[in-house]
Amino acid sequence: MTTETKDTGPASPPVRRLRRAERREQILDAATRAFARTGYTATGLDDLAAEAELTRAMLYRHFDSKAGLYRAVLDRARARLSEATGTDDFDGDSIPALLRAAGADPDGFRLLFRHAAREPDFRDLADSITATSREVTRRNLARHLPAGPWLDWAAGLIPTLTLEAVLAWLDGGRPDPDQAAERIGQAVRGVMAAAGPLP
Repeated sequence: MTTETKDTGPASPPVRRLRRAERREQILDAATRAFARTGYTATGLDDLAAEAELTRAMLYRHFDSKAGLYRAVLDRARARLSEATGTDDFDGDSIPALLRAAGADPDGFRLLFRHAAREPDFRDLADSITATSREVTRRNLARHLPAGPWLDWAAGLIPTLTLEAVLAWLDGGRPDPDQAAERIGQAVRGVMAAAGPLP
């Protein structure tokens, strides 16, 4: 007596189970893309689960709410930005480092500086980054400009100008990447010149 076995074709590849930290990163990557497309309010948990190719239950194993997931996305983007650019001083590599960081994580950059600033529940993060940027800018400018209202004006304007310039660069398709930092640097130097003593 012989036993026949049916050939059911090639075996399905085994489903790879990710470690918890890897799965969390996968979810954060997917959520960054989804939130950057439609913003916090318009992005539902079903959208996030579909983008991550997971069930809602799997999302809840890692994040207790949509707000918690959004905060984690913003915190990761901020940590990556700080790691890439530093937080204490500005030098000749500051603008190129900012452009590299934005280019490496454009969705995260847009979420931090465009979307989060418009979301009342998350604006504190954007405000904190802005306040720190102004403080560092003021400290650095004090080496070149006299104390007074024009130093304060430049310290408030330069971080805003720089971030908006980088966002516009991303939105414009990242043109002229080898010259972009110099172009933005020229605008920053223009603000410094305007804040200094007039002839």
